Amino acid sequence: MHVIIDYGLGNLNSVQKGFERVGIETKISDQLKDIRDSHSLILPGVGAYRDAIKLLKDKGMDQALIEQVNKGKPIIGICLGMQLLFEVSYEYGMHQGLGLIKGEIMKMEIPLKVPHMGWNSLTFNQPNDPILKYINEGDYVYYVHSYFARCEGNNIIAFSDYHIQVPGIVRKDNIYGMQFHPEKSGQVGHNLLKAYKELII
Repeated sequence: MHVIIDYGLGNLNSVQKGFERVGIETKISDQLKDIRDSHSLILPGVGAYRDAIKLLKDKGMDQALIEQVNKGKPIIGICLGMQLLFEVSYEYGMHQGLGLIKGEIMKMEIPLKVPHMGWNSLTFNQPNDPILKYINEGDYVYYVHSYFARCEGNNIIAFSDYHIQVPGIVRKDNIYGMQFHPEKSGQVGHNLLKAYKELII
């Protein structure tokens, strides 16, 4: 069972359809038992970091996620879900995240339009990572965000240039994150999820 975490913020149905298109059958749940019994975890999200981490903590899901990931269970965070994987965010104050990947979530203080919304190409930082198996450097993915992850370079699999280097795909061991929306990124997003399926099934 592959569980999409329902903590009250997220485009759950579109995420579910994106995974199902590549043959990953999912269950949307906010139950701790489902988190513990799952084969892998999917952490989506839209909205503010402050609200998201509070909702996870209020339901006890933060500790359940940390516990399962530390046991080696695969997890993928998408958009806000990726940001929640990091140690801290400075969106509407300072908020502690799940701390699964070292780094912080910072506002995009740049001369370009924010939020960063639309298509942008990927540059490979770790070209041999298996998540990139079915895509090419320079392929485009779809972003919608105003904050970005500042983290160690060895955790950045691919990034996009938007005046600054925006980590698009991050990884630490069994933990993946995508700042963009693979479920809205056409064939490229489909191919990324196809590669992810091979890693978890």
